[in-house]
Amino acid sequence: MIHIHADGWLAPERNVTIRQSDNHDQRQPGVEPDLLVIHNISLPPGEFGTGCPADLFCNALDFEAHPWFENIRGLKVSAHLLIDRTGHITQFVSCNDRAWHAGLSMFQGRSACNDFSIGIELEGTDDTPYTDAQYDSLGRLTRALRARYPLTAALGHCHIAPDRKTDPGSEFDWDRFGQLTNWPESSRPPRLIA
Repeated sequence: MIHIHADGWLAPERNVTIRQSDNHDQRQPGVEPDLLVIHNISLPPGEFGTGCPADLFCNALDFEAHPWFENIRGLKVSAHLLIDRTGHITQFVSCNDRAWHAGLSMFQGRSACNDFSIGIELEGTDDTPYTDAQYDSLGRLTRALRARYPLTAALGHCHIAPDRKTDPGSEFDWDRFGQLTNWPESSRPPRLIA
């Protein structure tokens, strides 16, 4: 079982690594996250197991390592958490703080979803099936987050920024996510927007 301390950091365990990112700031006083946003990432695009997403979130990416990285040079982003293809979880930002994952976004008439959300990145692409280990870790992590925070909805990046984003993609199984987390269907999208 995953435990989240009052300071918003996961307790260390064999499947959890803490790697703090500078790319965050504080939430407004009195604001607790009530939205879970699921993303995907792979760097270089379509390649897994490179460690590059974590380096990007920690401003340590070697931009000379791949020509595509010129597209994101100078980008300052982070997610609260990343789940790699083996199911390993890396935390970059306290869930009490505001990570820079959603960008220009809207949910239920509220803009700037970073202000009130927790962002989880899955190592993957829109059209590559996610692994059983990723679903297992995502389920355990989501249950722990729901026990700690007043989360009322779980959506993909595509749902809060539909003009810009498509992740977590058509391969993300929202029904499986709901079964693993006991998340009510009314609080999650039944099918991902293509």
